[in-house]
Amino acid sequence: MREAMREKINAALKAAQDEGDKRRCATLRLVQTAVKDRESAARENGKDGVNEIEVVEILQKMVRQRESSAIEFESGGQLDLAEQERAEQEIIREFLPAQFSEDETKAICEATVNDINARGLRDIGRCMSELKTRYPGQMDFVQASCFLKDMLRSEGAGPSAEGSDDAGKG
Repeated sequence: MREAMREKINAALKAAQDEGDKRRCATLRLVQTAVKDRESAARENGKDGVNEIEVVEILQKMVRQRESSAIEFESGGQLDLAEQERAEQEIIREFLPAQFSEDETKAICEATVNDINARGLRDIGRCMSELKTRYPGQMDFVQASCFLKDMLRSEGAGPSAEGSDDAGKG
């Protein structure tokens, strides 16, 4: 399956070269390099390369990096560089699966909390694991983690929270 993603990226790179789109070519080469670097590291650790989910994770990380850089450039008054980062971000997003909206992500988090009977912050790992298994690459897991923390904090909070280690009185 990871070959399909690579073929898609290679085909997009060839098309960009034919069109003379330098920004798109450079961005797609960065994507290829990031995937190759991760594959190389995986092979050094005895793995058989990277799978489709890991490629999606690489792309998501690249999108987040560009968003962060764009914000920094904007705050520094370098609007042309911020615009460049956002353009790269959009190119990379083309290869990601369709993402759930914020409302959809929140609803899925609530359903997952109920499905696995999560009762407090200590269950956040189980919830995240379940989300990543059910919806690989389809949501912003950082955002999902924030939703889960809010939900589980209220689940486990209050005077009746049993076994809470951090319920000290100051």
